[in-house]
Amino acid sequence: MPHEVVTVEWEGRPVGAFVPGPLSDVGELGATARLDAARAEGVLSATAARHDPRLEVAARLLLRAEGVASSRIEAINAPSDAVAVADVDPSVAGPAAEVADNLRALDAVLAHEGPLTREDVWQWHSILMTSADLDDDLKGAWRNRLGWVGGPTPRRAAYVATPDDRIDVLMVDLVDYANKPSHDPVTAAGLVHAQFETIHPFTDGNGRIGRLLIGWTLHRHIPLAVPPPVSVAFLRDVGGYLSGLALYRTVGPDDWIRWFASTVEHAAMSATETLAAVSELVASWPARLENLRSDAAARRLVDQVLTHPALDVETVVSLLNVTHPTARTALEALAEREVLRPADLPATGEPGRPRSWWVACELLDLLAR
Repeated sequence: MPHEVVTVEWEGRPVGAFVPGPLSDVGELGATARLDAARAEGVLSATAARHDPRLEVAARLLLRAEGVASSRIEAINAPSDAVAVADVDPSVAGPAAEVADNLRALDAVLAHEGPLTREDVWQWHSILMTSADLDDDLKGAWRNRLGWVGGPTPRRAAYVATPDDRIDVLMVDLVDYANKPSHDPVTAAGLVHAQFETIHPFTDGNGRIGRLLIGWTLHRHIPLAVPPPVSVAFLRDVGGYLSGLALYRTVGPDDWIRWFASTVEHAAMSATETLAAVSELVASWPARLENLRSDAAARRLVDQVLTHPALDVETVVSLLNVTHPTARTALEALAEREVLRPADLPATGEPGRPRSWWVACELLDLLAR
């Protein structure tokens, strides 16, 4: 895969910027890389084949784990309570809002039908950057300046990205390849991600958008209801992740694809285990309500927790068509039985009494693990 280092000017001084060759030029990988990718695809396909429709809602909770982990790789951290609330309450600000934006972008990616376009990538970036401290004209638009990683200036950076005047041509090639890859789905997902990170087309959010593209590629080319949370696996070996991307740029794609395929395989197996644990947890909830009246609102509310891991009184009123006192009683009943807990949210500093939220404590803790 040919690449070049071109000289660009930064504050009147020359800097070497990396320009990758197009994905359309990537030939057949080595035998070991192909074998690793085929094994990972087999695990993913087996997971899809034995997918239980009853677990589809639980499977979508894995998206929460994916979005939270992808944000953590970029050092954007927030308590699970705050993220769950921010996902449904736009008034929540700070890191929790940025993580929630990542979840919304991931939802948009997996809801997308049809071929990928540059406009899709711009839209996902706009969603991802909704709460970010970034100029509006840089949200959903390629960067118009030099980009670099790992240093205060490009002269001291670990990597200087593709010059901005080369971005569009390379992204057209990336989008075309993602739609009709010349490799198996796992290899294609790995190549699309590594190429995107190498181009680094946005001013901020490149890592998170690049990991969203993994999900999109796997979801499109393998019949997966929900792709495995690969960012969780990346987070466990950030050093291997960054080293793999560096090898992609400097040596070629084989070593990166071998690491990527192994990581995707482990992510798929871990996701299966997590889904089983979620199913077991949810099945335990009704038994905790045995001492409640058969018509108690809490009995109906427990069936909503899986799809609404953050609840407040107004939400329960709407879901169950009950009065506000009945809704609060139902929330408190589930809290007493440790299905829910009052959310621990940071103070906003705004006047007035803040909304009270309850979150699915064990469920969120399970996903956080």
